[in-house]
Amino acid sequence: MKSARPGSERELQRLIIDAVRAEMPVEVLGAGTKRNIGRPVNAGLAITTASLRGVTLYEPTELVMGARAGTPLADIEERLAVKGQMLAFEPIDLGPVLGGAAGSGTIGAVFATNLSGSRRVMSGGARDHLLGIEAITGAGQAFRGGGRVMKNVTGYDLCRAVCGSWGTLAVMTSVIFKVLPRPERTGTLIFLGLDDTSAIEALCAALGTPFEVSGAIHLQAPLAARLKHAGLAATQKAVTAVRIETFESSLRYRLDRLKEALRAFGEIHELDDASSLAFWKELRQLSVLQGNAAPLWRISTAPRSGPTVVAAIARYMECRAFYDWSGGLIWAEVLDTADAGAGDVRRVIASHGGHATLVRAAPAVRAGIDVFQPLEPDLDAITRGIKAVFDPADILNRGRLLANL
Repeated sequence: MKSARPGSERELQRLIIDAVRAEMPVEVLGAGTKRNIGRPVNAGLAITTASLRGVTLYEPTELVMGARAGTPLADIEERLAVKGQMLAFEPIDLGPVLGGAAGSGTIGAVFATNLSGSRRVMSGGARDHLLGIEAITGAGQAFRGGGRVMKNVTGYDLCRAVCGSWGTLAVMTSVIFKVLPRPERTGTLIFLGLDDTSAIEALCAALGTPFEVSGAIHLQAPLAARLKHAGLAATQKAVTAVRIETFESSLRYRLDRLKEALRAFGEIHELDDASSLAFWKELRQLSVLQGNAAPLWRISTAPRSGPTVVAAIARYMECRAFYDWSGGLIWAEVLDTADAGAGDVRRVIASHGGHATLVRAAPAVRAGIDVFQPLEPDLDAITRGIKAVFDPADILNRGRLLANL
């Protein structure tokens, strides 16, 4: 496969126009950290936006930043940290889980995949923070969507259409997004040894309090034993964690009141600010799921259905679970089989609701199954209609989301 690394929007546009004329499928990449998610793309040309980099706009007092799509996420966060700001949706880093390096993803890929971390329960997802984009369609047409402020969109919201499309509709060249102040202090409450059902009940109860919980996770014991936090790993027990991020003056009050609200669930331990930051940083990189090639599923469902979904999968195969979003997001590591357990996982999802994406598996496995959740007929028709408008020649990441799309 040929590869290209355009240094300008005009050069990228020309590459896509030439690919349309040659009827050549194109694989769209940022830094390539998520290349092994989805069905393998059979393309004649791989285009990376890695040379389209640099911050183009930053107004700290207005809480807005703009950058070219290939700008490393690490550079974005480093610059925000200088001003005491952050990306509130806490984008996860899938690079290490897929065998790559940590911190090497791009800001364009963050929005192209719409993947958000634990703070989504309070701050919303990546899509909610995207204000504007510039991009090139699969027909080679340059366009802009959104702007620098919210509520300035008339007609169709192109940002929301492209965000989460995994490069199948257009190639983003620049993005504008909201940023927020970084919390002064972080505290974490820890339960040890809770079963899945009790843990999710505790997490949902925590989110129902007025104390602005910004993280609610549960690790089954086999995964908790892989934590880098030596003290927690050494317990050999399941770990349930609730995070609060706020001003230093109010952190103690909120932690104490939250302890009172959750005391029925058992003994509560605490992590201080430094330990909390280290703990949530490693979870953001899915550290407990690194270092092996076992198939990994990302499952979204109703929070209180999470334990039922995991228990149902476990009846078919070995399954180790990391619950995020108080049970609404499940990272499920399963037994390595010919189809990565796809048949059983899809059967469970059909019974209990939700959708599942195979995040990690061998290329031969990904080529033979639906990696992303199959679409219902009405949604499938809408998706194909949107694809036909943005990419009429069907050249961008052909087959990555679905075998025939």
